[in-house]
Amino acid sequence: MNSRFFGTGCVAVVCLVTGFLVASALPPEPVKPPDERPIAAHDTVFVEEMTWMEVRDALKDKKTTVIIATGGVEQNGPYVVTGKHNYILRATTDAIARKLGNALVAPIVPFVPEGRIDPPEGHMKFPGTISLTEDTYQRLLIDICASFRTHGFRNIVLIGDSTGNQKGMKAVAKTLNQKWADGKTKVHFIPEYYDDESAEEWLVDQGIKEGDEGIHDSYSVSATLAVVDPTLIRAKQRQAAKKFSINGVELAPLEKTIERGKKIIDIRADVTVKAIRKSIGE
Repeated sequence: MNSRFFGTGCVAVVCLVTGFLVASALPPEPVKPPDERPIAAHDTVFVEEMTWMEVRDALKDKKTTVIIATGGVEQNGPYVVTGKHNYILRATTDAIARKLGNALVAPIVPFVPEGRIDPPEGHMKFPGTISLTEDTYQRLLIDICASFRTHGFRNIVLIGDSTGNQKGMKAVAKTLNQKWADGKTKVHFIPEYYDDESAEEWLVDQGIKEGDEGIHDSYSVSATLAVVDPTLIRAKQRQAAKKFSINGVELAPLEKTIERGKKIIDIRADVTVKAIRKSIGE
């Protein structure tokens, strides 16, 4: 066989194969979607439960506010799941968005600063906790906010269900508002969601007076979680072990606790909606 021919042929084959591999590595061109949504929209305010066309049409319908809520995965005593804050936010953000009427809810940010990772401090001393550095946390929030700005959301609302979340959200709001001085999108940090004590005052009016058992839990938290799912507070197991109380307050009957939990969600939503509207200027 002619060596020169063999060499040329090999080069041609290598080029062909290389070109094929490069082409196959590129993302496919998206198929042009229909201009109109082919089916009715699902009734939800959560972006992750919507199709992209449902989000697009919500924006066209002037739902241009998005709520970015931060939760956490941490130890919450012997009876409450580690994702406590994330589950609470599923209930409160749904109520807030529906009361606002022009808002959607971003996927809840489950990971936040919980203490130094190694050597561990704070909640990180307990198995199951997941922590971020403050830098990682803020960078994550910045990218999430930037994504929603790109899609056309005009107001981005930051709320957090835990103490350690607040500083980073406040810093991100300040940074982005300075960066986005064109006025296209504004970021609103709403501390009232977490700081307001209206729900606790209402519980006192209902005769709920708690002590302190030194457990990272409260009647308000347990009642709210019971609305979402009683297994989150291990209701059956605690009743069987005769430990269905928190800080000296009985959680039985469960139905009454759930009823109070719904009221707590409603109070927190009202306070937050008022603060959001004030910040936006509505």
